[in-house]
Amino acid sequence: MSEQLSLVPVPSPARRRPRTTPVSDTPLAEVDPVATVLVDTPLPHLDRPFEYLVPAELSGTARPGARVKVRFSGRDHDGYVLERRAGAEHTGRLTQLRRVVSPESVLTPHVALAARAVADHYGGTLADVVRLAVPHRHARAERTVPEAARTVLDAAGPDPPVPPTPGDGPAEPAWAAYPAGGALLRRLGAGLAPAAAWLALPGAPPGQDWPAALAAAVAATRRSGRGAVVVVPDHRDVARLLPALEEVLEEGDCVQLTADLGPEARYRAFLRVLRGHARVVVGTRSAAWAPVADLGLLVCWDDGDDLHHEPRTPYPHVREVLRVRAGVEEAGLLIGGPARSVELQAWVRDGTVADVLPERAALRALTPAVVVAGEGHQEDRDPGARTARIPSVAWRALRDGLEHGPVLVQVPRHGYVVSLACQDCRVPVRCPRCEGPVGLPVEGATPACRWCGTPAAPGQHCRSCGSARLRSVAVGELRTAEELGRAFPRARVISSGGAQVVAEVGPEPALVVATPGAEPWAREGYRAVALLDGWRLLDRASLDAGIEALRRWTLAATQARPQRSVDRTTDSGAPAPKVVLCGVPPHGGVPAVEALVRWDPVWLAQRELDERAGLDLPPVRRHVAVQGPARGVQEVVLALAQKGHLQLADALDLGSGQARSLVRESVEGGLATAVREVRAGRGARKAEDAVRTVLDPADGLL
Repeated sequence: MSEQLSLVPVPSPARRRPRTTPVSDTPLAEVDPVATVLVDTPLPHLDRPFEYLVPAELSGTARPGARVKVRFSGRDHDGYVLERRAGAEHTGRLTQLRRVVSPESVLTPHVALAARAVADHYGGTLADVVRLAVPHRHARAERTVPEAARTVLDAAGPDPPVPPTPGDGPAEPAWAAYPAGGALLRRLGAGLAPAAAWLALPGAPPGQDWPAALAAAVAATRRSGRGAVVVVPDHRDVARLLPALEEVLEEGDCVQLTADLGPEARYRAFLRVLRGHARVVVGTRSAAWAPVADLGLLVCWDDGDDLHHEPRTPYPHVREVLRVRAGVEEAGLLIGGPARSVELQAWVRDGTVADVLPERAALRALTPAVVVAGEGHQEDRDPGARTARIPSVAWRALRDGLEHGPVLVQVPRHGYVVSLACQDCRVPVRCPRCEGPVGLPVEGATPACRWCGTPAAPGQHCRSCGSARLRSVAVGELRTAEELGRAFPRARVISSGGAQVVAEVGPEPALVVATPGAEPWAREGYRAVALLDGWRLLDRASLDAGIEALRRWTLAATQARPQRSVDRTTDSGAPAPKVVLCGVPPHGGVPAVEALVRWDPVWLAQRELDERAGLDLPPVRRHVAVQGPARGVQEVVLALAQKGHLQLADALDLGSGQARSLVRESVEGGLATAVREVRAGRGARKAEDAVRTVLDPADGLL
C-alpha cells in the first residue's frame, strides 16, 4: 500500500494569479462613480437593485440602460445599469462592475418604470419582465444599424402638434361610422392621450376595415410628432396591417417586430426603434415593449385572443402591459376588435377607457344574416336540423355560396378523429398509460392517445362493456374537409389549421375548412360561413366559455361578404351571404348565441360582468392559480390564507403528485403583494418544491 501511494504525486497548492492592480487602488469614475444595477437572477427575494462601483475605464460606456457583467454571489451575472449616482446608499464595501457587455442603452427609463409596475401587478420580479421586454443581444446587428438618429431627434424635439379644429368630422372614411371617431382622431393629432375601447364593424370593405382604421389612428398620432405601437395576435394580422400603415407613413418609419423574424433580424428592428430610425412598431406580443421615442399611441387588436397572454413568468397580458405603459408615458390607448372581452368591459364601466361604438345603421348594413340551425320552421322541413352536424340549411348555404365564390366552414377542433368511444355503450376510449383521449391522427391510422401518443392495443376492449367496436365522437377539420369534399366533388377544398395555416384565399369558388383563428383572409369576403359543433365551444371548461365562443364565431362571421342592399342580395345579384350556426340550442336560451344573432358583443360582455360582480369572480375580484407538487401548493395556499386571501375549494389532484388550487383576493386587495412575499420567502428558504403562481389566469377558473 505504501509503495502504491508513493507513486501518487503530492498535489501542490493552487496558485492565484496576482492582481495587477488591487481593487481598492483601481481608479473610479470621476462623475457618478456608483451604478445601481438590475441583476438578472431568478431568485424572487433578491428583486431589488444593487450598487456597484464604476471603474474609470468603464465610465463612458456604463450608461443607464446598458448591459453589464457583475459579480454576484460568487458568480458572474448579466445585469442592466438603472442609473448612475454620486454616492452610495450602502455603507459597506462595494464591488466594481466586471465589464460592459454593450454600451447600447437597451433598457430605457420609461420601459424600466413600466416593467416595474407590471412586475408588481402580477407578483413577479423586475428581472423576469425585463427578460420579456429586451431581446437578446446580437453584436453584428449593433454594427449594421446606423447611429445617432435618436440624438438628432432629441436635439430637435418632436414636431409641433396640429391644433384641433372643433366641430370637424373624421377625416378618414374608416372612422366615419363611429360618432366618437372624429374626436378620437382629433385628440390624437393634438398630442393628447385618449383611452378608448373600440368595437370594429364587421365586413367593412377595404379602405374602411380595421387595418385602415388603425392606420388612420397611427397617422393622426404621427402628425402630432409622436410614435405608436400596434400589437396584434399573430403574424398574419401583421401582414394585413403593414400595407395599410406603409400607405400613410413615410418610408422606413414603420418596422415589424415579431418573434419569427429570428434573433438577428429582431434585434436589428429593435435597434432601429431604439435609435430613432422608426417611430411606429407593429408586431405580436413582444412588440408591446418596443422603446418608441415620444410614444403617443398604444394599440391592441383583438385583446381576447389567448396569444396576447404571455406564457412565461410572470404571465402578463398585453392589454395590461399597454395600459401600464400608457400611464407611464402619458400616451393614448386604443383597444379594439370585433368582439368585447369582459376585462375590457370592466375598464369601460370603471371609466378607464371610453366606448367607441359604430352607429346602428352602419352596423345593420354590414352585419351578415345569422341563422341558427333548428330554429323557427326549419324542423318542419328538416327534422334533424337541430341534431345533425351539418343540417340542410347549412348545406344549402354552402352550395349556393360556392356558385359565386369561396365559402368558410369553421370546425372547433384540429385533426382527423379527435376522440373515439365504444359503439355499444358510448363510453369514451381512454389511454391505459395516461388516461388521455384516444383518436385517429389520419385516415387508416392506428388509434393513438392524443396526449402521449401511445398506440391503442390491437383489439382493445371497452372497460365498461367489453365491446371491441368503436365510433367517432368528435371529428376535426381534416375529417370534415374529407366529408365535404365528397359532398361537393367539383369544389376545391382547402384545409387550414394546426401547423398548416393558409394565409389568404382568392375570389375563386373554394370550400375552406378551418379551425378558430386559422381562417384564411378572403379579400372579397366569403359567400357563406358555416359554424359547426357550436356546443364544443360553449362546453369548454372555462369561465370565459361563452365570451370566447362568441369571439371565435364573430371572427369567422366578419369575413362574410358585407350586405349592401335592402333586398338581401349583393351588388352582383348573387344571394346575400349567410352565417349558419350549427349544433347549439335556440338563441333564446344561450346568451352567446343570442349575442351573435343580435350582433351585440357589448351586451354579452356587460351581462357577464354583472353576473360575476355578484359572485366575486374575475375580473371583479382577482384570483391566483397555484400549481405544482401537492405539498408545495398546500404551503403556498396556507401562506396566502394567513394574509387574508381565500382558497375557493380543496386543491384539485392532477395526478403524479401534482395539484392545483385557486385563491381569491380579499376585499382589502393586495393579492399581488402577498404572492410576491410568499415567493420571496420560499426563495430565501430554498424551497425544493417548484410551485407556479399565476395571477389572473387565462382560463379564469380551474
